[in-house]
Amino acid sequence: MATEMKMKPMIRTLCAFALLAVAQLAHAILPIEHWRTASGAKVYFVENRGLPILDVSVEVPAGSAFDTAEKSGLAAMTNGLMRLGAAGMNEDEIARALADVGAQMSNRFDSDRGGLILRTLSDPKRRNQALAVMTGVLSTPEFSAPIIEREKTRYISALKEADLTPDTQASREFNRLVFGKHPYSLRSSGEVDTVSRLQNDDLKAFHRRHYAAAQAVVAIMGDVTRKEAEAIAEQLTRALPQSDGQRLSIPEVQSLPGAVTRMLEHPASQSHIMIGAPGIRRDDPDFFTLFVGNYILGGGGFVSRITEEVRQKRGLAYSAYSNFLPLLARGPFVIGMQTRRDQAGQALSVVRSTLREFIDKGPTAEEVLAAKQNIVGGFPMRIDSNRKIHDFLALIGFYDLPADYLETFVANIERVTAADIKAAFARRVDPDRLVTVVVGADRNQTAAAPAPR
Repeated sequence: MATEMKMKPMIRTLCAFALLAVAQLAHAILPIEHWRTASGAKVYFVENRGLPILDVSVEVPAGSAFDTAEKSGLAAMTNGLMRLGAAGMNEDEIARALADVGAQMSNRFDSDRGGLILRTLSDPKRRNQALAVMTGVLSTPEFSAPIIEREKTRYISALKEADLTPDTQASREFNRLVFGKHPYSLRSSGEVDTVSRLQNDDLKAFHRRHYAAAQAVVAIMGDVTRKEAEAIAEQLTRALPQSDGQRLSIPEVQSLPGAVTRMLEHPASQSHIMIGAPGIRRDDPDFFTLFVGNYILGGGGFVSRITEEVRQKRGLAYSAYSNFLPLLARGPFVIGMQTRRDQAGQALSVVRSTLREFIDKGPTAEEVLAAKQNIVGGFPMRIDSNRKIHDFLALIGFYDLPADYLETFVANIERVTAADIKAAFARRVDPDRLVTVVVGADRNQTAAAPAPR
């Protein structure tokens, strides 16, 4: 006991030095410069002359949450087909023009965002060719009928195959129950019948409305000057469609009225289990508190409570986790795992009791200290490359986060207390109003699992 008491001040001192080092690292990368283009696009820029590489992205509010039930899959198809013919070039010519200068271009697509990401060498000759291709793909995609029909066939085949898998069935039912009629309930890739109806006019109209200059966020990271970055941002956004400047929005997500449990039959040898509810927005003031708290609950791998209770102590699952996915509107809070069919009831009972105890009592001070040390200690790996910093620039710009987000990340983590976590979880997670989905269930096992009180 005496030795332990002597070690605690030493640990705190070492932690303080580690925090100072991390803070100095973040400061060395920043500041982030930001401005708007003449067409209204937001630009976020970090100059780094250490490598002859340039990372550029243009993102807009054009994720699957901007689909409708009648045309789900439209956002994904619009984003995916932009690179398959644009500005008078077919897909092979686009690929060859990029390969000739050693550039790589990929799509960005999720529930909220759609866009393109480019990595190119920074010397003017090569980057100019790569940027010209990116500009054409962004501003004048062709969406030719033959390409649309070919891709629809491919999409539909993939959807039919995915529909047979237990994890797809679990996530679809989970999203439907958690989000109801909200667009977050829609599958990002669409459904067989909705994808089959999409036409050229649908894609063009979606592109015209969502890939507008005033909606765009440009992130630039790498080996260019501020003046060059300004010219790049103007080039990429000048020819984009124009809009009235009003940011496209997503409806608010409603809270669940009560607990819901669904058990779906499937011949899989394991039960696929998802438990959760609407969580938080990306700009929620509790974000950092819940980030630390979730690390303790189920986001920290082998050091989390859920893993300890489900896997380590009882061997009920190889992997069990919890996660908040904050979005423009309230994204999901989810607990997930797979377990043997005959153990599903026991696994559910353990997870439910673990979550309830965490909400009722909160974490211990020791758990909070360990979580903060792990998160802070891992922070340098979050910003140890141009690509990772670029991804943060895009995130900061799209979600209107503070420009000093990276500089203050460590401080925001460090100020979280056990009391903060207990209070935040009590506000954001109600154990009596959760969705539970079990695919591949042994009904008598799951029926025996204690339901939320």
